[in-house]
Amino acid sequence: MFNPDLHCHSNISDGTLAPAVVVARAARRGVSTLALTDHDDTGGLAEAATAAAVRGVQLINGVEISVSWREQTIHVVGLGIDPGHLQFQAGLAATRAGREERAQRMAAVFDSLGIEGTLAGAQRFAGNPRMIGRTHFARHLVESGRVNSIKDAFRRWLGAGRPCQVEQRWAALGDAVAWIKGAGGLAVVAHPGRYGLAPAQLRALLGEFRDHGGAAIEVVTGSHQPQEFAMFAKYAAEFGLAASAGSDFHAPDESRDLGGLPKLPAGCDPVWRQLGLH
Repeated sequence: MFNPDLHCHSNISDGTLAPAVVVARAARRGVSTLALTDHDDTGGLAEAATAAAVRGVQLINGVEISVSWREQTIHVVGLGIDPGHLQFQAGLAATRAGREERAQRMAAVFDSLGIEGTLAGAQRFAGNPRMIGRTHFARHLVESGRVNSIKDAFRRWLGAGRPCQVEQRWAALGDAVAWIKGAGGLAVVAHPGRYGLAPAQLRALLGEFRDHGGAAIEVVTGSHQPQEFAMFAKYAAEFGLAASAGSDFHAPDESRDLGGLPKLPAGCDPVWRQLGLH
């Protein structure tokens, strides 16, 4: 049975499991087609491909790129990309450099608040030292007993408007879409319901995204409530965009698990058709 999950993470970015373990878990949970979409890095795709061949899972090469749009951080997933494309990799490398610098600034803010050692603590949770992010800091805060959960860490320290959430200029929306398209992939707005955008802002984002050559938005995702699925299906139709579905899996005990996603609402144009998947 065709059961796609087109958004998940390994320890190459801010997941906790190695790429091969993510693929094995997906296979056990009935996922037929999996896109590994680590943040700003494709270093796990080769390992995932080897595991997918053994497990009988159809692997889609993916990535999730951090974007700055009107002072708002947006994530754009790339599906079906060629990870060897040079311009694409140059763009990801520049974005990763920004992540390292942001981690140092976050740690400095924690230090100023009397909470020392957060950078070293976050590094312990980072399988890829180039990709330290807020989730790694959050895991350290949980381990050190300062908060009870990842959600608490973001609510108190790391979320939007919180003391240790530092601003960062990421890739421009048009550049990220161009990198993905240049590498032969399809660009997808990730979890549009997570950004807290007003309807007018969301329409502006989707209009610009479409005009840059974007292909789809995530309609069914672990970040959306069930009542939002139909709403984002309508937005996809309004802007002539395909619909994608992905768990946004990071860890067994932190996020929605792989697979088990509900079907896209009726009338959606599934993005996997454009990828030639079935």
